[in-house]
Amino acid sequence: MAVQHYSGGCQCGAVHYEVDVDLDRTVTCNCSRCRRVGGILAFAPASAFTLTSGEGKTTEYLFNTGKIHHLFCTSCGIESFARGTAPDGTETVAVNARCLDGVDVKSLHPIEYDGASK
Repeated sequence: MAVQHYSGGCQCGAVHYEVDVDLDRTVTCNCSRCRRVGGILAFAPASAFTLTSGEGKTTEYLFNTGKIHHLFCTSCGIESFARGTAPDGTETVAVNARCLDGVDVKSLHPIEYDGASK
């Protein structure tokens, strides 16, 4: 697929964004949180992400190491993206591929990350 341009957001439409991301490199995780949420994550540099609406309409959840800022729509409760820092120090955004417009998630082949053992 390579890097492509997508739009996405929460269920109610209050939070909306555009992102350039490679969906060939998606990830699922089995940690206590991700196992319950069921997201399929795709990572992009923060510079490739633009929040087009919803500034001030999210609430944050931090857990475990507190390094990932999970952002939820205050209206519908959907976490369509999160912010964090990659191991190399790059500011990064993790978007939930399930929240990207027009993406058939059945066509994705995510790598399974063993977060439960970390």
